[in-house]
Amino acid sequence: MTDRSTPPVFTKVLPLLTSAPEHPDLGRGYLDLLGGQEGPAPGPIQWFWETGFGSAFYDRLQQLGRRALPGWFQLPARTRPPAGGRVLDIGCGPGNVTAALGRQVGPDGLAIGLDVSRPMLARAARTETRDNVGFVRADARDLPFPDGTFDLITSMAALQLVPGPEHVLAAACRALAPGGWLAVMTPTPHGGLLHAASRMTGGRLGLRFFDPDRVAELLDDNGMRAVHTHQSGPVLWISAQRRS
Repeated sequence: MTDRSTPPVFTKVLPLLTSAPEHPDLGRGYLDLLGGQEGPAPGPIQWFWETGFGSAFYDRLQQLGRRALPGWFQLPARTRPPAGGRVLDIGCGPGNVTAALGRQVGPDGLAIGLDVSRPMLARAARTETRDNVGFVRADARDLPFPDGTFDLITSMAALQLVPGPEHVLAAACRALAPGGWLAVMTPTPHGGLLHAASRMTGGRLGLRFFDPDRVAELLDDNGMRAVHTHQSGPVLWISAQRRS
């Protein structure tokens, strides 16, 4: 149920939910579907990003990275969302990518950023909310949207921090419309620099690592085709299209 005080973007988001709450929790500027329930237990890196200082530092670091290495953060051209389309950004952090996606789909489209971190979402809601850009607190392993909801689902440098990333990928495939695209960027390819550092610390960094062949097999098993993987330096890009 919504009222006149509901920000306009959530009048678009709430009808898309598998089960919309009768009294949506929008008090912090984002839609909180977890309430007092915590998300997945964070590793040390994710724990730092979820602090107020960490979220601000991450925002600045991401902006610097985009300016210095734009190719690492640029969506593959084939995955560009259509004007008026719906986009979900998993692990949206401070919302920069979500906002850019909102500009791509235009005023008739919708870009939703999803995360579990309250400080990250508070920052995103404060700086990036628009009439077609909104933020949701939910568990990415159990997306609160029906099958076939989105034209594009992205995850930029976030999936490596989530326990059970294979469940996130499976949920994303389910939520894509036929012909829709999945675009994932992770700085943790199997055998890369961070993988070596993780082995040296006994795996205590709490990172997950991705083998392109295994990811391609997982996506194929979940109804995807045209799977592309490309490594550029320490960054692995994965894109795939939902079968029609």
